[in-house]
Amino acid sequence: MTDGPIYVTTEGLEKLKHELAHRTGEQRRATADKIERAKELGDLSENSEYHEAKDEQAFNEGRILEIEAVVHRAVVAERSADTSAVEIGSRVQVKLNGNEREFCIVGANEADPVRGKISNESPLGKALIGRSVGDAVDVETPNGTKMYRVLGIQ
Repeated sequence: MTDGPIYVTTEGLEKLKHELAHRTGEQRRATADKIERAKELGDLSENSEYHEAKDEQAFNEGRILEIEAVVHRAVVAERSADTSAVEIGSRVQVKLNGNEREFCIVGANEADPVRGKISNESPLGKALIGRSVGDAVDVETPNGTKMYRVLGIQ
């Protein structure tokens, strides 16, 4: 991770805060309980339940640190009422090879291409930021250069 700002949508920041609360509260307590129950089983050197619970604890604590770092550096990308140009938070309708697709431009840690959420740092996201309806952008992909035409911005 770089030391710069991390752009997120309001929705994305709320999800992170919710996950952080869950991990520092309920998840932490549940893992601590698993460790205590596993300790009661005896010899820790050959206790697989204990080792699994400790691995779970390490993963949870690592994720807490990650989320805290993101939340600390988060910059909420507020959508303006102006839909004349693509920005973080925009829903963009594009045409590629005669097919229409819709994407939502989000911060990098919110990206979920399967659900149509693309990062502002991805090649397509970078190419679309600042573009207007009618603009065509060329994007380098593993399968060669693709031309996207912006049909609409919400």
